[in-house]
Amino acid sequence: MIRLSGRLRSSLIIGGQGIRARKLRTFLSMVSLFMGVLAVVVVQAGAEIANRALLADVELSQGKDGTRQMYLNPEGKTVETALDVLAGRTDAVAMTTVQAIIGEPGVKPVNEGGGPVDQPGGYGRNMTCDVNGCYEVPTGNEGAPSGQAVELQLVGLTGDIRSFRPFRVDSGQWLDFGGDPSLAPRLVLNTKAAEAFRRFEVPAEMRLQGSTINATPRFVGVVEDGGYAPAAYVRSDELLNWLGAGDLSSGRNGPGLQVMMSPAASEVEHALRARLVAAGTPEEQIHVNTVNTLERMSTELSLMRWIFLGMAALVLLIGVAGILNVGLATVGERIEEFALRRAVGTPRLLLAGIVLAETLLTGLLTAAAAIGVGVVALQLASGMFGSRYPSLQGIEFPWQAGVAGVVAGLVAGVLGGLVPAVRAARIPIATVMRA
Repeated sequence: MIRLSGRLRSSLIIGGQGIRARKLRTFLSMVSLFMGVLAVVVVQAGAEIANRALLADVELSQGKDGTRQMYLNPEGKTVETALDVLAGRTDAVAMTTVQAIIGEPGVKPVNEGGGPVDQPGGYGRNMTCDVNGCYEVPTGNEGAPSGQAVELQLVGLTGDIRSFRPFRVDSGQWLDFGGDPSLAPRLVLNTKAAEAFRRFEVPAEMRLQGSTINATPRFVGVVEDGGYAPAAYVRSDELLNWLGAGDLSSGRNGPGLQVMMSPAASEVEHALRARLVAAGTPEEQIHVNTVNTLERMSTELSLMRWIFLGMAALVLLIGVAGILNVGLATVGERIEEFALRRAVGTPRLLLAGIVLAETLLTGLLTAAAAIGVGVVALQLASGMFGSRYPSLQGIEFPWQAGVAGVVAGLVAGVLGGLVPAVRAARIPIATVMRA
């Protein structure tokens, strides 16, 4: 082992001396290899960034991987029981939904149905569905004139949902679940709702579906939640000041009541299930699933990555051919040197190691240059386009891309230097006599 270590050290030292003696030739080899290694680095970095961005968008709307989701019908005492069980908990959050209209009283909203403001009426008529079928729900706006009002989905929360769905705060602040509930509901708007209220100046009066008294809301912040329609988030206990527990979830937009739990909250899940069944909810109506976005999307992501890595490998092979060409030319010029080394007792393996060490060091230097360019380019892209693309804000260079660049440089060094190394090792000692 010590002898092998000495030969390896000698190969690296002599290989480094060869690189220093032929700087221009080494530089040309690096230039031919640079684009191939950079392509591998860019593809790997792009795949990791795209993977993170895609998962981040899915997490906003569906939840982090491993999150347990329970969907419940809001009939009976379901909502009341869930709110009671989950009150004050941080490992489980209940979400209720109700339609709200903010603006002038007695008028139709500009986006009747709750769709985006640039697509009025995008949701069509108010419909709800149960075991007996689907039917239209009266909204109280029938025959009313159009006016300055915005309809949105109001989501009541029993706790901070950001541990399950990592909303990004754009401005203001997130809901504070400490202290007593306010009679003026504090709302955090999503970006679609904020856009609607920037576009239309409306009075601060909120009509809730199921309530006979209008509330005066307060906007405290704006978040990016991945939604495509106006929505706002509010504390469930503040909604209870204006609605009864039975009216707290309309069931119109997806499940009437949704509970999100951490994987470790098994006791909460069992307790909630038992209380719901005891309150009269049929057990077959309690549906629980686990978010596994990464597993579901891994096949598509891997396929896309391998396709682009294959294209990068083709570019890398061009660089390998350049190193191979330069290496063969170098060995041809150093035949007398290698023959003389053989004459004084240098083993064939050490001669091959000298040539291979030069190409490996060249590959590592090229990989370092490509990784450095990738880091600088990513920082520039983050600074220039971060405001336009939130996924680029504060992003760090993926370590997987750095590893891929080093591996690509080593592989290129081996492939480009193997044939010249074998040729150098086979140079006969008699060559020095002819010289």
